[in-house]
Order: sequence, then structure tokens, then C-alpha cells
Amino acid sequence: MGRDGQPDRRSVLAGGLVVATAALVGCSSSSAAPSPTSASPQSRPITPAAAFARLVDGNERWVSGDLQHPDRDPTRREFVAQKQEPFGSVLACIDSRVPPELLFDTGLGDLYVMRTGGEAVGPVVTGSVEYGPMTSGTPLIVVLGHQRCGAVEASYKSIRDGEPLPGNLQAIVKALRPAYEQAVREGGADPVETMARAQVELTAADLRTNQDLAPLVEKGDLAVVGAYYSLDTGKVEVLSGAPS
Repeated sequence: MGRDGQPDRRSVLAGGLVVATAALVGCSSSSAAPSPTSASPQSRPITPAAAFARLVDGNERWVSGDLQHPDRDPTRREFVAQKQEPFGSVLACIDSRVPPELLFDTGLGDLYVMRTGGEAVGPVVTGSVEYGPMTSGTPLIVVLGHQRCGAVEASYKSIRDGEPLPGNLQAIVKALRPAYEQAVREGGADPVETMARAQVELTAADLRTNQDLAPLVEKGDLAVVGAYYSLDTGKVEVLSGAPS
């Protein structure tokens, strides 16, 4: 309960979102329990540090080519059919070369994944990122930018040249303007790469400090990591927020 005697925001959202999601897409908790023979091959990480370590290990396998392809068989499909408990949420770009499930070597039911051009955010995207931590205790959020981001480059040129992009693409430009302004202040040899990294840092900081996620971060129940993916090497570089 809140201080005014009313149910707190997290409890209300958790109950409402779970009920609504069950009705609409059937992906929330069910009374049907998975059979003992359908157990996941790996236990779900429950702390930010453990969840982060799982992703780091998976990315190292991606880089080396020593992939395990975990949680990608009929047994896993049956295990998560009635209930999901992803250990991480990833906000990434729409770029076809940056699929989070592959570059972290994960499988079914492991990650909530949101993808927008240049990791642009708005209320619906932010709500989608908040869903896991606020309803099922997902302990980790990763904001994942990447090398040679087309959305960032197009937005950079649009703002620099004062030429709006067509249609709703301009909404991406608007969302990325703070990153553009930070990149201009910082300078550097490659302003587009500077802007792409700035977008990650700004978005992660905003999520880390927003009114709903900040209490979870302060309690140590949630970490929000800013990260950057190299198209050349396949490696994910941590920019900020790595849990200890």
C-alpha cells in the first residue's frame, strides 16, 4: 500500500498488466504448472549480476563461435508455453544485423526484446521496457546500441542539415535530438558514432532514474546497463551500469 492508503503503483500495474496480457495474448502466468520433465536446462538468474553474467557468457560464445543454442527445442517450448519469466529485457535497434537473442546466445523465454530505430523511446516503448521488472521481477535491462547505426546517421544528417525525414521517420529524429546535441558538445572524429553511444547512455540513464524503475535500482533488484555492439567483431561493450 502507498502512504495514502491506496495500492502502490507497482502493485496496480502488475495486476492489471498480467490480467490484460493473459486476456489478449495468453502469455502471462497460468494455473497449469510445467511438468518436472520439462525443466529448463539452466536455472533463471534472479539477481542483476547473475543475469548480466549470463548475457556476457552468451556474447563470448557468439564472438568465439562456440555456441550452445540454449532453450531452443520442443522441451523448452513446452516449458514456457504456460508461463514466462525472462531474466533480462533488451532495448535494441531494429537493425537486422543486431538480433539480441542470437548475439547473447539465448533462447525461448529468456529475454523480453524491444526494438526501435536507434533505440528511440516514447511512452509505449518505455512501458514495454518496464513490463518485466515491474510485473515479474526481471532483474536486468540492457540498452543496446551498435556500430554504424543507420537510424542514428540519418537523424544526425537530418538535424545537422535542417532537412526533416519523410513520414513518421521524423519521430525518430525528434527522439534522438538530445543525443545529437550531446555529440556536438563532445566532438570527435566520428560524430555519428559519438551520437550512437550518447543515445545509449542517455536512454539508459533515463530508464535508471525514472519514477517507476529508480526504486528497484536503488534496492539492488534491477540494473540498467548501457551497451554497444560491434558489427565487426560481434562483441558487446559495456558503457555504463554493469552490476557488480
